[in-house]
Amino acid sequence: MAAEKEGTPLFKFPRWRVKGKPITEVIETYHSLGAQLNVLPFCSQFIPMEVIDQPQHGSIIYHPSLLPRHRGASAINWTLIHGDKKGGFTVFWADDGLDTGPILLQRECDVAADETVDSLYNRFLFPEGIKGMVEAVQLIADGKAPIIPQSKEGAPYEGIQRKEIAQIRFDQPAADIHNWIRGHDKVPGAWASVNGQKLTMYGSTMHNTTVPEGQPLEIDNSPQPGIVSKNGLFLYGNDSKALLVKNLQFEDGKMIPASKYFSSAKQSKLELSEEEMALAEAIRVIWKGILSNVSVIEDTTDFFKCGAASMDVVRLIEEVKQHVREVRLQNEDVYMATTFQEFVQTIIRRQRGEDDEEDLEVDYVSKEVNNMTIRVPHQCFINGKFVDAVDGKTYETVNPTDGSVLCRVSYASAADVDQAVEAAKEAFEEGEWGRMNPRDRGHLLYRLADLMEQHREELATIEALDSGAVYTLALTTHIGMSVQTFRYFAGWCDKIQGLTIPINQARPNRNLTYTRREPIGVCAIVIPWNYPLMMLAWKSAACLAAGNTLVLKPAQVTPLSALKFAELSARAGIPKGVINILPGSGSLVGQRMSEHPDIRKLGFTGSTPIGKQIMKSCALSNLKKVSLELGGKSPLIIFNDCDIDKAVRMGMSAVFFNKGENCIAAGRLFVEESIHDAFVEQVLAEIKKMKIGDPLDRSTDHGPQNHEAHLEKLLEYCEVGVKEGATLVYGGRKVPRQGFFMEPTVLTNVEDHMYVAKEESFGPVMVISKFTDGDVEGVLKRANNTEYGLASGVFTRDIGKAMYVCERLQAGTVFVNTYNKTDVAAPFGGFKQSGFGKDLGEEALNEYLRTKAVTLEY
Repeated sequence: MAAEKEGTPLFKFPRWRVKGKPITEVIETYHSLGAQLNVLPFCSQFIPMEVIDQPQHGSIIYHPSLLPRHRGASAINWTLIHGDKKGGFTVFWADDGLDTGPILLQRECDVAADETVDSLYNRFLFPEGIKGMVEAVQLIADGKAPIIPQSKEGAPYEGIQRKEIAQIRFDQPAADIHNWIRGHDKVPGAWASVNGQKLTMYGSTMHNTTVPEGQPLEIDNSPQPGIVSKNGLFLYGNDSKALLVKNLQFEDGKMIPASKYFSSAKQSKLELSEEEMALAEAIRVIWKGILSNVSVIEDTTDFFKCGAASMDVVRLIEEVKQHVREVRLQNEDVYMATTFQEFVQTIIRRQRGEDDEEDLEVDYVSKEVNNMTIRVPHQCFINGKFVDAVDGKTYETVNPTDGSVLCRVSYASAADVDQAVEAAKEAFEEGEWGRMNPRDRGHLLYRLADLMEQHREELATIEALDSGAVYTLALTTHIGMSVQTFRYFAGWCDKIQGLTIPINQARPNRNLTYTRREPIGVCAIVIPWNYPLMMLAWKSAACLAAGNTLVLKPAQVTPLSALKFAELSARAGIPKGVINILPGSGSLVGQRMSEHPDIRKLGFTGSTPIGKQIMKSCALSNLKKVSLELGGKSPLIIFNDCDIDKAVRMGMSAVFFNKGENCIAAGRLFVEESIHDAFVEQVLAEIKKMKIGDPLDRSTDHGPQNHEAHLEKLLEYCEVGVKEGATLVYGGRKVPRQGFFMEPTVLTNVEDHMYVAKEESFGPVMVISKFTDGDVEGVLKRANNTEYGLASGVFTRDIGKAMYVCERLQAGTVFVNTYNKTDVAAPFGGFKQSGFGKDLGEEALNEYLRTKAVTLEY
């Protein structure tokens, strides 16, 4: 399609030669193009040498291995089967051998212990391979392409894998069995003989902790029985180490989760409602469109026995998603439900929330909203289970868009905190989390991030309903950055390192001193209501990556996305007790966390007065470690040599982003006098274009404030500013509609002594002060004349001035000619009474680690 669109000649001949002789028509057509270089993504033995050697620059080929290793077919598979620590690809010059030509360039990557063919291909061999081919062509064009003869040593020619020789040998270490299974996944599939039939095994991972209890399964030629548990099928090598297999496939093509091997009977047939019957018929039409060779789709029609292939699986999943967007489907779901009836019943069960996770019972609150069904837990999450508060108390959480009650949520008490801490302590000291290999821990966090991404639309809808976040912003920021944060810190799990330190205070000098970076233990996290999920991610991802367990209290007014996160963490396989979520009040739950003797670290984001109280309680209890991200009054200095259009655009974002409920919002703008009036005029013009309304409306710019009490506080804030002499240029009122909506507000002529010049609004209020042209020192003094120091900003085209101002602004973050540009890799935290400690970046890990120095004499 791309070739046709660009007018590039495109030919589709089925073959180049017949019985070893080139086809004249094909060769003549090729010669007519006058090619200078052939770029081939497949082996040259399929193409006559008359074609290979014809161009001025010959032919180059991509091969998915580090030649000469793994010449021939199935190179990626053999990389895994052999347990290679390094993989990669080669671009080489074609000759008349099989992948034997001289090397042009190579790129290598690490191969993880649980890497699969798909993961290695998708993360490196495909994307980097394309870049490598482009680079190779450019080197040839520039006359700089090397020609490096291949070595004959280490050049195996393993054959393409066939089912009959893919049988698993158990007389070898577990790691070799794991490599054999993952190297054959998905085709042709490694198998073992069980009860007289071939049982093909997929989804292998190494298991480095104690194998849980389960039911033994006798496997031919295995030194000991496998164990079928709720985690899957555990197999043993001759070294008594174990690996875990996720899925099994029978000879008839039926695939099941390995954990379900001993399920004696299939689930009973569901009784469908009229709506569900209509859905089933729509799916039947989809099946008929794919299986065009089948006259009638019966309940017993088997997708694969009717000739469907892997691409048909992809098509089926994508077409069904168009009909039932809220249901999560993966390719393996088709392999596990191969008949039409099984497939429909799988979808209906998913749609009803019956996902077969027997060990996780969720009492959902379901709502039909935003063209989907959202299902939200509403109980405390303690030790891997959703449970009512000990005393049974609940409270209402409210939709700020219309003031309606979303649901009743468990109201945790001190007793619930004690139970959660006990679970977290046991998970850290006795559970698998505390003994887990860091790379395995990272794998679980990656899986959790993937689940969050799969549920991003549901999570964003929950954020819109519970916090008033504009849905489109919630998708990209509230949820998008949460997913990025977990992926970023998942990558840190196996990169936390200590140091070796030379010492010379002891004689003889036969000493080794080194440091260990260790997790702290049970950590408490208290988060605010403006970014419910993102604030959870900023702290808990670093906490978990460091190896700690946690007890987290979401804001009382926005508990729902945290509880949904708890569910997803269980689905991802995070062990019980590692994550505990307790909705409730700060005075009860937060205070007990501060005082609890078994909590060793507390991370808090919220107001400065509460932060001071928490710090005091933490000191008096057990001197637990504390990190605080507190209030702000971030100055934004706009000089007259700025790009004023950009300054207006970014200044608007600095104040009104997320309805102004933003910890780093520009609390006060200092605008140079000569451009002050023009700046204000442009701001007003832009404000009038903003659409205030339902956050689920895709065209909405500005949603409701988070809760009614906060709206009242903002209105009072504006009234105080006007009473003290500030000019109300725009807004300052509640929008006359249902819900907690406030007009974007602009206050000018704000003097340094005024309340609005000193205190944070945490809402959509732009506070503007003038400063005299050229008075850099004066405006810096005014900007720093605050007890807060979270963020700041400057707009100027003068890079020297910008750097000078950056050095002197007393804030943890400084934005230059931009604003709100935070990133998961950049540390975030404040100075002065905006707190201490960092979220995000490598520095965030330090908040959840302790350093142990070890000295030994040898």
